[in-house]
Order: sequence, then structure tokens, then C-alpha cells
Amino acid sequence: MLYNERVKQIVLLCCIIFLAAFLRFYQLGTIAPSLTWDEVAWGYNAYSLGIDGRDEFGRFLPVNYLESFGDFKPPMYAYLTVIPVKLFGLTEFAVRFPSAFFGTLTVLLAYFLTKRIFYQSKFSEYYALLTSGLLAVSPWHSMLSRAAFEANVATFFLVAGVWLFLEAAQRKSWLLVLSATAFVFSCYTFNTARIVAPLLVLCLTAAYWKQLMTMKKVVITATIVGLVLLMPAVPFLLSPQAKLRFQEVNIFSNLAVIERTNQEIANDNNVWWSKILHNRRLAYGVEYLDHYFDNLSFSFLFIKGDGNPKFSTQALGQLYLFELPFLLFGTLFLFRKREKNWWLIPAWLLIGIIPAATARETPHALRIETTLPMFQILVAYGIVQAAVLLKHTKTFKIFAVCFLIFAASNIVYFIEEYFTHYAKEYSSEWQYGYKDAIDYMSHVEKNYSSIYLTKELGRPYIYTLFYKKYDPGQFRKEAVIQREALGFVTVKSFNKYYFDKDAVKHLQGKHILYIDTTGDLPKTATIQKTFYLQNGKTAMVAYTL
Repeated sequence: MLYNERVKQIVLLCCIIFLAAFLRFYQLGTIAPSLTWDEVAWGYNAYSLGIDGRDEFGRFLPVNYLESFGDFKPPMYAYLTVIPVKLFGLTEFAVRFPSAFFGTLTVLLAYFLTKRIFYQSKFSEYYALLTSGLLAVSPWHSMLSRAAFEANVATFFLVAGVWLFLEAAQRKSWLLVLSATAFVFSCYTFNTARIVAPLLVLCLTAAYWKQLMTMKKVVITATIVGLVLLMPAVPFLLSPQAKLRFQEVNIFSNLAVIERTNQEIANDNNVWWSKILHNRRLAYGVEYLDHYFDNLSFSFLFIKGDGNPKFSTQALGQLYLFELPFLLFGTLFLFRKREKNWWLIPAWLLIGIIPAATARETPHALRIETTLPMFQILVAYGIVQAAVLLKHTKTFKIFAVCFLIFAASNIVYFIEEYFTHYAKEYSSEWQYGYKDAIDYMSHVEKNYSSIYLTKELGRPYIYTLFYKKYDPGQFRKEAVIQREALGFVTVKSFNKYYFDKDAVKHLQGKHILYIDTTGDLPKTATIQKTFYLQNGKTAMVAYTL
């Protein structure tokens, strides 16, 4: 009986992983409808690294950062994309492959992580299967797995790091070295993980201090391995460039807060108590808490989701509506029962939001993806506890059927919305049109001395490099690059391709092809080709003067 039960569990888990893979790989190259400029940059840098070991700007095997549009990103995603680009070519599918692949693996790891958290519970298998199943069909995790979002891969490494730590502390101590490696890899993948990973390690170390002291040799080895792996990134992390992105988006550089507190103190005639009450540090603290709890708002989690269509279909929340009562129920019973490593779930959830709350733009599904799969574990816990309470009641079957119908309708609605309507409705949000424009440009460019491609949709130079599969070494020789303070980079031109209108105005000769939006179309233009969004609206036009 036990053998048959275990076989059923394995088969069910395999079905869940297959479903997860399907939702993440099906039409991966065309839904989402186009590559964002960050995705294109990952792909082209992987292409460049695979050719001569250098990034687009010529840095040999960059480890500490990857320069991209003036941003300095952890480089892991580019390296993970090298092999897919070699196998599948420089395509949308290849660029998104690592995210979909590691997203699918995260669903599998969520199963093992949940079992390890509740390893002494008689319901651990149910918690684990439900968590894995909920993550497999999650609109939040599914969408972020279908684009080259490095945050999605960082989530995999964090889940792997915590699971391996628990396994090491409870069973096989040598896995602690792999845990340390996974945590470091997360720091080389996404900026948020550079805060979340150390905090998780501190929590785990504090909780398992006694067990760690019984395996000092392994702890020392894991610490050395982690520090050695992290060492190449340390000088950069202390540099002004590393702080650049944070300075751009954080709430603490918002001078409006200081202006408001100064005005409030002035309104109170500069009395001493007003200086305490309206202290700027207190105001920033309130601002931080406001942004923190934005990420837990009802509308964000269950109704509309993230306001950025790249992270949400805008038709439902980051979680399903059917999950709401079980999330509340699961949280209540988790604190009431406190089964084994129960504390890790709320701790992880709270830690995962800490870095995201410093940003001006909240809520933000991408920056708090590191909280997954904690939401799913809480929902799974709530479902199981509700089933246990209602199992022997007359209404149990009615409750179960209603739940299954409502849950299935939620899931089917998301799948239908995403795979049928999403691309047409939001192609403009994904810089749609550049691929068609560059394909046309490649066919007719021999007829023109110069070509101008608008930057109104984003970063045209990287799209040109990507879709033309342009030789990286040749690009480095030809590129006209403008570098501003603190590393902002603008590629103005290379070869016959120009991305700055002022530069085109000074060109000699009349054989110039312009590809621009209709808002900048001169009255004397002769339209050669129109490029459309998936909803039929015009994205750009190619014209001559």
C-alpha cells in the first residue's frame, strides 16, 4: 500500500512538472510578443561571450558586472544564455530559455523545500504537492518565467540555497557547500538577491546554530567557498557604479519628502516638538513602510496585479482570487500549529519585500519575486487545514466540488487571457515592431548610404545588433559611443546605422532610409513600409525624404 501510494505521488509530481513546463515553454518565442531591450541585451551579450569571451563593449569574461545602457547588472543570466544561443541560435526562444528552464525547476524544488520545512508533519506530502501545483499554474511565476527576467533565475538559486541548507542541517552536512554556492549564484544573478540572500543566511544560521556547531569543518569549508566565489564582486559592490541604479529609484533620494517636512516645521513656527514630529528620518521611515505594505495590498495580490503589463495580464492579480481565503486561513493556522520550521515562511516573506520597499515604484512583482513560493506554501497549508477541519462534515464534498470549480475557472481564465489576448493587447509594451523593421532594413539597406532607426521605442542599437546577428568585434571597432557621468552609455551609431537624428542631419548624400514613429513623420516623407502592432495600430514607418 505504501509503495502504491508513493508511486501515485511521484506520478502526480511528474504531471505537475509537465504542466509547469508547458505553461512556461509553450509559444515561448512569441508570447510575450517581443523581446524587451533588456532581453535583447542578455541575448546579444551571450552571443558575444560565446564568440570571443567578451561582452558587447569588449570586457573579457566579466564576472563582477555586465554593462547595459548605463546599468551595471549581475552577469549570471548572460552566461546561462550562452549555451541556449549556441544550440538554438540568436532567437527569442534561446534568450528566454534559461528563465523558463529554471522557472520549471523552481516548481520542482518548491516540492522538496516544502517537504523539508514540514518534514515531521503527517501532511507534508500534501503541503508539498499542493505548493508545487500552485506554483506551476501561478500567473505571477508563469509570466516571469516566460521572459528573460534574471529575477526569476535568482528565485531558483534562493530556493535551492534554503532547501540545501535545511537538508545539510538535518541530514547531509556536505550539502552546505552547495547551499553556499547557490546563495552566491543568486547574488550574481539579481540585485535584490544581494540583500535577500545574506538575510536568509543569517536567519538560517541563527535558527540552526547548535547543529552547525556540530559540523564545524563543513561550515568552515562552505564559508570559504562562499567568500571565494563572492570575492570578485566585492570591489564593484563598493564602487559608485554599483550604487547608480539604487540612487535612481530609491525613495531616500526623493527631495520632496525633505521639502514637505521642512514646510511642516515652518508651519509650526520651528518649535522643538515639531522638529521631532516632522523629522525627515521619521518621514522617510513612514514612506518606507507605506511602500513596503504596497506589495501586500489586496488589489496588487488579487485584483489587478502589477501595473506594468510585463508582469501581469492586468486582468487578475499576482495570485488567484480562489487563493485568498486559504492564504488567510493558512497564515492563521501556521502561527497556531507552528509545525517544525514554520517560522521560515513568514520570515522569508518579510525579508523578500525589504529591498523592494526602498524603490519609488511599488508594488513591484519582479522585485519581490524572491518571496515565492512562500505565498503558495501558505495557501497550500490553508487548503490542507481546511480539508482536515471539514473532512468529516456533511458539507465536505460540496465544499470540495465548489472549490475545484472555482479554482479551475480562475486558472483557465488566466491561461485563456494570456495565450489568446495578451500579446495583441500589450504588444506595444514589449517594443514590438523593431524586429519587423530591422528585417525590412536588412533587405533594402544596400539601396541606401545610411539608415536611421528611432529610439522612441527603446534602445534601437541593441535590436539592430541582435536581429542582424552583427559581429561583436566589428561592432566594437565601429561604434560611436557617448559615455556620461557615472557610466550612462548611449550608442549613437555603428556602420551605416544611426540612432541619433542630429547625427543624420549632418550626413552627406540623399540616400537615407528613416525608420521612425508616425509622430515624427515629416510632411515631405515618402512612406516605403509601415510596421504594425499586433492590434493593428501603427508602430513605425520606413520613409525617405
